[in-house]
Amino acid sequence: MKKINLFYVVFILSLILTAVIRLYSLSNIPPALNWDEVSLGYNAFSILETGKDEWGNTLPLSFKGYGDYKLPGYVYLDVPFIAIFGLNEWGVRLPSAILGIGFIILISLILKELTNIHVRSWAIFLGAISPWTIIISRIALEAHLALFLTTLGFYFFLMGLKNPTFLLYSGFSFGMTIFSYNSSRVVTPLLIIALGLLFLKELKSFKRMVFSSLIIFSLFFAIALPKALLQDSSARYKWTSILDEGAINRINELRGSSALPPSLAMVTYNKVTYVVPEVLKNYVLHLDPRFLFLTGGSNYQFSVPGSGMFYPILAPFFVYGFWVIFKERKKWQFFMVVWLLISVIPAAITRDSPHALRSLMMILPVVVISSIGLDKFVGLFKNKGAFVKLPLIFVLLVNLYFFWNNYSGEYAKNYSWSWQYGYKEVVNYIKENGGQYEKIYVTKKYGEPHEFLLFYMGWKPQQYRNDPNLSRYFRSDWYWVDSFDKYVFVNDWEVVGKVDRIQGTGDSLLITSPGNYPDDVKFLKTINFLDGKPAFDIVEI
Repeated sequence: MKKINLFYVVFILSLILTAVIRLYSLSNIPPALNWDEVSLGYNAFSILETGKDEWGNTLPLSFKGYGDYKLPGYVYLDVPFIAIFGLNEWGVRLPSAILGIGFIILISLILKELTNIHVRSWAIFLGAISPWTIIISRIALEAHLALFLTTLGFYFFLMGLKNPTFLLYSGFSFGMTIFSYNSSRVVTPLLIIALGLLFLKELKSFKRMVFSSLIIFSLFFAIALPKALLQDSSARYKWTSILDEGAINRINELRGSSALPPSLAMVTYNKVTYVVPEVLKNYVLHLDPRFLFLTGGSNYQFSVPGSGMFYPILAPFFVYGFWVIFKERKKWQFFMVVWLLISVIPAAITRDSPHALRSLMMILPVVVISSIGLDKFVGLFKNKGAFVKLPLIFVLLVNLYFFWNNYSGEYAKNYSWSWQYGYKEVVNYIKENGGQYEKIYVTKKYGEPHEFLLFYMGWKPQQYRNDPNLSRYFRSDWYWVDSFDKYVFVNDWEVVGKVDRIQGTGDSLLITSPGNYPDDVKFLKTINFLDGKPAFDIVEI
């Protein structure tokens, strides 16, 4: 009874810690909404206001956005939050923070079905404080919703082994992942196959319910498949594929410079011989201890430079957890290993490896395997386990302290540029001073300025779609917006030429990159990144 009470104390404290870390200063950490977040938020606002996305498509199953065709899960989830909180950071990010809290609860529920109370306690604690789970819980991410739904689907599967009705819920949860994040279209079917093979004996007892749950999942997949092949997943893959234009050019260069006969050069240097080694290299990079425990990923929004996705102290326990698994040979533990290996596949077949977002399905198995290692290590000391456990907890909390100080302090200051910081400040300036100008020109240097204006100004979607000055077009696999209302968006290298043609009237405002304007214009203001370096200059022309 004492152990049970102690567990609930650990659970409640971990849950409180989880909530505090995910909700504290959510609007300011990270330092700004990025272009994906404002796109998710504005499309949720458009659905709320009109039942259509920003392009005028009624209740779409993929959102055209910038041409990246976001899947609909997070947008629809965000609608009630936008209705309550409005178009702001809380309205966009709060769903992800709640998913992060829910993920910790799911870890507890899953391990309650599988293992002892000690592994369960460690996993809850690690899930609460690990950098990877903290980072993704503070950003509006389609992938985070997919992680939650995948974990929920696994929990319902485990419950279905006792009460087959839950298998229907499992099929539905797994099916929803297909409309949450593109990587799930690879990961989820493979996880279902692995569950079926590993738990085949148990599933034979209720074949009808298994078949029904597979039908439910298959319906989701069948609805998604045409769009995946022709539109959303294929559009995203063009931007992330290993085999991009640069790779093709490299293959051609190797063929051209080879001393081999042309026919043999084609056999030696081709798409297969290029892609296979790249995929294998990327796969290994995501299992590299440097990515997991030391330096993190390649994208500065999803990992903190110089910090691993988990704390370095966990590395030996992660390895020890594998040894325990292969010694004990429990079915569910093997599934954790399989889950880990499957999770890497989407990141391995795309570029920019190691990538913390495309591989985030690794989180649950890494947490659980590390917890198994921690539990067995503490167990080696038998009655003196508490004297080992308390220092470990202390060290982990110290790691959390230093990570949070870095994440909320130096990282936020030094990498605010990677978050497109400054757009909100630009819009605030326009709100206060823009009324006196006939035209407002904004540089495209930092990406998609129109979406930030729509979001922070709360622009009515119907008014935007019907605007006679709206100019948008498709080029180079992307949708570009050149103007709406009195706002004109200009490529940074074209700003000076544009100013030369229109300056002297005094009725236009230019928001451009630092120093990118003629000397004889009226300077008004500089907006800086958080490190003090200039982001935008605002001048009158």
